[in-house]
Amino acid sequence: MLRQGIFFTYLLLLHGIGSAHATVYTDPSKLKKSTYDFVVVGGGTAGNVVANRLTESGEFSVLVIEAGVTNQGALPSIIPFLAPSIQPASPLTWNYTTTLQAGLDNRILNYARGKLLGGCSSINFLVFNRASDDDWDRYAKLTADNGWSWKNLIPYYLKSSRLVPSTDGHDTSGQVNASLHGNGPVQLSLPNLPTEIDNRVIDASKELSKEFPFNLDMQSGNFIGMSVAQSMIGNGERSSSATAYLDPILARPNLDVLIQTQVTRLIQSGSTRRGPSFNQVEFAQSAKGKKFCVTAKNEVILSAGSINTPQILLLSGIGNKTTLKNIGIKPIVDLPDVGQHLQDHPIVPNYFTVNSTGTFDPVLRSPSLQAQDLQQWNSSRTGLFSDPPGNTIGFGRVNSSVLQGFADPSPGPKAGHYELIFDNGFAATTIPAPPTGNYLTVLTAVTTPVSLGSITLASTDPFTFPHIDPAFMTSPLDSLLMVEAVRALRRFLGAKSWQDYILSPFGALSEANTDDEIKAAVREGVVTIWHPTSTARMSPDNATWGVVDSKLLVKGVSGLRIVDASVFPVIPAAHTTGPVYIVAERAADLIKAAWHH
Repeated sequence: MLRQGIFFTYLLLLHGIGSAHATVYTDPSKLKKSTYDFVVVGGGTAGNVVANRLTESGEFSVLVIEAGVTNQGALPSIIPFLAPSIQPASPLTWNYTTTLQAGLDNRILNYARGKLLGGCSSINFLVFNRASDDDWDRYAKLTADNGWSWKNLIPYYLKSSRLVPSTDGHDTSGQVNASLHGNGPVQLSLPNLPTEIDNRVIDASKELSKEFPFNLDMQSGNFIGMSVAQSMIGNGERSSSATAYLDPILARPNLDVLIQTQVTRLIQSGSTRRGPSFNQVEFAQSAKGKKFCVTAKNEVILSAGSINTPQILLLSGIGNKTTLKNIGIKPIVDLPDVGQHLQDHPIVPNYFTVNSTGTFDPVLRSPSLQAQDLQQWNSSRTGLFSDPPGNTIGFGRVNSSVLQGFADPSPGPKAGHYELIFDNGFAATTIPAPPTGNYLTVLTAVTTPVSLGSITLASTDPFTFPHIDPAFMTSPLDSLLMVEAVRALRRFLGAKSWQDYILSPFGALSEANTDDEIKAAVREGVVTIWHPTSTARMSPDNATWGVVDSKLLVKGVSGLRIVDASVFPVIPAAHTTGPVYIVAERAADLIKAAWHH
């Protein structure tokens, strides 16, 4: 979603890019050694967690290689409200696009991913949830490893994040259950600046409590209901994996970080009983630039994300042997599931004109108001800019009759089939914000999609973007669920708390009433919520499907482990950053247990 009119942020953005922390390398030739105990590919959401935990005892040396720039000084990444200004294309992102989407009338979508330290945790829209108990228990069953059940993951959730006061210090009783939170480095907080719609959402949930119950805190593991959003914000600034896990440890002598450098492939360095060893990492700073290589004595940890991790595997000869041969890459390990099973949450905006002048629409149209809000944020870390784009969210389930004979795609009754995200203004996605008026946007997302896409190579050149096909809305069930999400929203907005506020529907969905009309409007309006997962799925150790085993080791390979969102067997019915932190925390313990002397 775009924040139209905030062009000044790009001038601010350029202020920080190119200057890195003194202990961060920007030139590969300046690295002081060529061998480390571990090489982490990707300084994103998961990679920084792994780097932090592996270096905390001093036993291991670690190199992190990040393709993007430093997170430091990049104000649109730091200021919560400006997160949408980074999308869909900026110096802080991989400016990807999808293939033609057959389920969306052959539209091509922008598909940004974070290209800076912190990865997508540095550019996302800041919503935190840890996924339902049912999501994790399904992973335990699918992987035949009870270590992935929720009861065994609680310590990793608790050590990843903590609840901190809102910047304005207001009383948050009745909005959160502090006892459900941990003591980890990622800071979570409730909104600083209440909007006109926040209480309306909560009041409507209490009026329509049978279908839309109030949920005090989704970190209970039960996601059903309407809640005040918890965001990855501390002291009015974004709390990312870079600020929480990496920045505080840059002075560790056993850690090196190399940025603005892209891993081009992994190189086979030998063979073991398990299979070929991939302990060497090749990288460069441009397609024609000099190639460098480092060796990991113990393991290479791929944390490049659901797009780049499979791309690197395929470039390294790990994937479907037939497709690799066809593109001109010698297959070394035949793993047909690499890059397959891509899942993402489709999301569509529902717009309404409202009887208010208190939305954020006037700010987006006025450079002077933006400057005032920026000044307030600079001086006190308060005000509009200290908050995320949305303050309230909710998850809901559909009646079994809606499924029309399809198997229930959700992991259980604590997980929603759909999500509602409330924005106090016009959240522009496929159409620009109108020049006048005040708006409410409610985004409806399918959180249990069954459409399956893929990541495939477009070229053997590592600097050529891969083919990204999320295959949005190619399953009839996804369309049914999105229609029901739109209808559920309309029922929710029929509550008394909205009667003096909403004037009329607006946009393509405003004239859609029948199922077919809603489906047609959805095909025009769906975009990504930027939650790609499952392109290197975790599976039981002896399963023929999947890419990694339950300890995240790549099957048929020695010395290579994957730690990022690509390993989820199925996309979680939640925002994905919190679950990735949990995976990374457990992965760090698995790695230390394997290599501790």
